[in-house]
Amino acid sequence: MKKLTSVEEYKQLIQGDNVIFMFSADWCPDCRVIEPILPEIEKENSSYTFYYVDRDEYIDLCAELSVFGIPSFVAFHQGKEVGRFVSKDRKTQEQIQDFINSLT
Repeated sequence: MKKLTSVEEYKQLIQGDNVIFMFSADWCPDCRVIEPILPEIEKENSSYTFYYVDRDEYIDLCAELSVFGIPSFVAFHQGKEVGRFVSKDRKTQEQIQDFINSLT
């Protein structure tokens, strides 16, 4: 998964097709639980580009997007938010895949 490097990059990326941002943090135990399944999720959903967003590094962006719990996912397509799976709860592979499936 690619890591977001700047707010400017974020603004450029959301203008593209099928981008999903995963908001996370190194200290988050629920984020670490899903880490091993992320490569498989990316592989199974190759029409999407996934980006890791460090919640602590981009706290203002999280506030702007109302991402107050992690791990969370927000999807964009051509400048518009098309879906969000935002909560503080631990997420399963099935729940994440259901979220991605709901974007189509």
